[in-house]
Amino acid sequence: MGKFFSFKNNKDWAENLQIVMQLGLTMAGCILFCFIIGYYLDKWIDVKGPFTTIFIILGVVGGANVVYRQIMEITESGNKDGDGGPERNDSAD
Repeated sequence: MGKFFSFKNNKDWAENLQIVMQLGLTMAGCILFCFIIGYYLDKWIDVKGPFTTIFIILGVVGGANVVYRQIMEITESGNKDGDGGPERNDSAD
């Protein structure tokens, strides 16, 4: 009986799965963290929803910002390795 899944043979697939899971969990974590803050602020001030709504929006925006920076970091490190991805010119001139 062979191995169910070999990471040696499917290294690219496993790395891509890791990146997708990391990005998804980062986004979900940001939204959940901000939701909890907004929920308890609403409870503490005794209002029904404005802080939860505001903080969920902040969580989505903040999570998208973090995910975008992570994607840029991944693609830049890929370009340095010579993956042939989109090139970027970061010169200040």
